[in-house]
Amino acid sequence: MTQPTQPRKVVNISPHGGTLVNRLADETTRQEWLRKVPRLPRVNVLLRERCDLEMLAIGAYSPLTGFMTRADYDSVVRHMRLANGLLWSIPITLGVSPEQAAGFKEGDDIALFDELGDCLAILHLQEKYTRDKKLEAREVYRTEDPAHPGVDYVYKQGDVLLGGPITALQRPRHELYPELHYTPAQLRQMFVERGWRRIVAFQTRNPIHRAHEYLTKCALEIVDGLLIHPLVGETKGDDVPAPIRVKSYQVMLEKYYPKDRVILSLWGASMRYGGPREAVHHALVRKNYGCTHFIVGRDHAGVGKYYGTYDAQYIFDEIDPAALGITPLFFEHTFYCRKSGGMASYKTSPGTAEDHVTLSGTKVREMLTRGEIPPPEFTRPEVAQVLIEGYRAMAAQNDKAEARPPAKEPTARV
Repeated sequence: MTQPTQPRKVVNISPHGGTLVNRLADETTRQEWLRKVPRLPRVNVLLRERCDLEMLAIGAYSPLTGFMTRADYDSVVRHMRLANGLLWSIPITLGVSPEQAAGFKEGDDIALFDELGDCLAILHLQEKYTRDKKLEAREVYRTEDPAHPGVDYVYKQGDVLLGGPITALQRPRHELYPELHYTPAQLRQMFVERGWRRIVAFQTRNPIHRAHEYLTKCALEIVDGLLIHPLVGETKGDDVPAPIRVKSYQVMLEKYYPKDRVILSLWGASMRYGGPREAVHHALVRKNYGCTHFIVGRDHAGVGKYYGTYDAQYIFDEIDPAALGITPLFFEHTFYCRKSGGMASYKTSPGTAEDHVTLSGTKVREMLTRGEIPPPEFTRPEVAQVLIEGYRAMAAQNDKAEARPPAKEPTARV
């Protein structure tokens, strides 16, 4: 007779810095600030800044409590550490023009509004300062080329940075599946309720094709649960739009993953396309969400030819595992191998390049735009169908917009 197994104690992994930050005001405090907002100076934030505001508010960027002051900014750019020595790889900044900055003084409370006119937060201004944008580009993105989307953002952001903690009054409105935008605290509780001790996170800004399915399932073999955590904030214009991607994730999880071992949660952050530095950032954030392992694949957070294929993996060799606090899992390029009749990588495939079924993202988008289904060795047919329908809808909408007659000039009233 088998003995009953002893239930395992589930303990959440410690957030980065030891404390899970929560900058969301309680209702009483929120109403007090809303009454003051009409009398406060105002800043309209950019889309990325809005996304960062939410991540600061819910603790995804723990231990940060607001936008970086000069000491943290300089240390992160030059040394990949906060001023207190804690590992952090990406500057989190709020920029304004010199003209607007001239109207602010340290100690001011500044109301932060998004493009919808919602007051999202109050910035308690500690410091305003300028920076060397080319230095930030070189150190963080490894290039000064304005064609790099992350560098382009830095160059276009306001020249004066405002630093200080925030008090968040509300989260931004999420029209796309708001119920799936779980906070770190919510996901941590879900992991406990499921009895998961080891959780691996998968970051993606693309649909899940067969290669992604393969590596996530390989990772799932050594942990208790898998967090599919796609980024749905600001991305490049040629990336697959988030609404189409989310439908493809739902179909994929419904058909091809064990329902009791996977959670889909949307991550409202913006892509920086920062390659190695952003891979570290993604890992630290998933640690804050309660994950113990993080998948780092081929060309993680890369763009164009700015980074080597595995640079985002090599950077972890430079980091003390104790300082990181989450276990990265490294995967090589995976593909369908005709010779072995299954998914493989260069480590496991017995075939040559001619035996490997691989398609570039550009090639796949071209096929989908033409209504062609990529081969089943590359993507599941249900996923391909979702993508084709999404691209057809986008094309129809664009055609309709182009066919619309130009708006008439308004007639002056007499």
